[in-house]
Amino acid sequence: METATQKSSGLYVIGLTLVATLGGLLFGYDTAVISGAEKSIQAYLVDSLGLSSLVHGATTSSALIGCIIGGILSGLLASRFGRKRTLMFAAGLFFLSALGSGFPEFLFFKQGEPTMGLLIMFNIYRIIGGIGVGLASAVCPMYIGEIAPANIRGRLVSFNQFAIIFGMLVVYFVNWGIANGQSIEWINTIGWRRMFTSEAIPAGIFGILLFLVPESPRYLALKHQDDKALNILTKINGADIAKKVLQDIKNTVEKSSAKIFAYGKVVIIIGILLSVFQQFVGINVALYYAPRIFESMGAAKDASMMQTVVMGLINVIFTVLAIMTVDKWGRKPLLMVGSIGMAIGMFAIGTLAFLKIIGISTLVFIIIYTASFMMSWGPICWVLISEIFPNKIRGRAVAVAVAAQWAANYFISSTYPAMMEFSSGFTYCFYGAMSLLSFLFVWKMVPETKGKTLEEIESLWTKKL
Repeated sequence: METATQKSSGLYVIGLTLVATLGGLLFGYDTAVISGAEKSIQAYLVDSLGLSSLVHGATTSSALIGCIIGGILSGLLASRFGRKRTLMFAAGLFFLSALGSGFPEFLFFKQGEPTMGLLIMFNIYRIIGGIGVGLASAVCPMYIGEIAPANIRGRLVSFNQFAIIFGMLVVYFVNWGIANGQSIEWINTIGWRRMFTSEAIPAGIFGILLFLVPESPRYLALKHQDDKALNILTKINGADIAKKVLQDIKNTVEKSSAKIFAYGKVVIIIGILLSVFQQFVGINVALYYAPRIFESMGAAKDASMMQTVVMGLINVIFTVLAIMTVDKWGRKPLLMVGSIGMAIGMFAIGTLAFLKIIGISTLVFIIIYTASFMMSWGPICWVLISEIFPNKIRGRAVAVAVAAQWAANYFISSTYPAMMEFSSGFTYCFYGAMSLLSFLFVWKMVPETKGKTLEEIESLWTKKL
């Protein structure tokens, strides 16, 4: 009987995690869909209006403005309305953005006539989707971290990163399938619309499934709904452990202050720097501009789309490696190994760029770089952000860290074209230097959290006060 109970509890937690990670899948889908459509957007809305490449860069990155807004709002919404309802709101934003980005003419403009107003409307819909991404990027790992038992929390939160990468892989296939065999004219007028509207399907499924999951037990305890919290914790951990976990949660709530620096500035600084380094190593340059990078290496458009799919498969494989090892090897070792691998990849690409060598060797080092990121900083950053902050300040502290992450993402993505015009070798070596700095940061400042409950992690900071 005990084995059956444990099995059902495990299935229950996995079920909740799978629903929550659909938000991660949409995060990946929404941020990567632009990779297949950005050249068509440039042709249809930017070049046809005689606008500069600066406008194109801003349009390509406009969703990131929404991500920053969503990251900032995530703490307020998650703390006031709960994790579940915040994710439902994000699902609605994803759905609206998918349809609006594909058909920005809706209600206001005549279809087939590019205008400045249409370009602005397209960017507004992309920003709306970005707000959804910002909310999901903060609240999905937060929700999973708060429902997961300590011994498998790293694995379950890492699964959210798998969903992000899987979402990117799915949209790479979707974009390739839409563009494959079609003329450039068709892709530039119709194909890009289908790329964006395809997101409405997973967004709708996510919104419906969220009705079936409960609120986070730690949020319920914060709102003094102890009976509901205990009921959910019992399903997850069993009756005896659930009572102890609830008591630990209640103790942290009672003695905590509502101020964000109640546990000192160090924990907040660590959360922000984890986020900033995850972006300053340059990963989203490789993701957002992947087809263009491969085209610059001499691949045709269809081939560059296919190489992007291959890179997506590599990403999935190494994210699975992180999921399998994060609760065995720990967070710090994976982060430090990943930092070294990324530094090797980026310095090698930079050196090849200085030597004007473009070919299969460049692709090999791009794969080494992205594989190193996906087995380390990709998932583990989200694991740490979901678990290092104390219960009482988690909503707002995660919001600060996530907003910093999207601000860093926007800075890196929007400056990439200009940096490449200045010197491609310098650009990639800069990302390599950031990878080395990330190694030193983890070594000196980041605590190991493997196997600890959220309340035990909280005690790391209370001891330092």
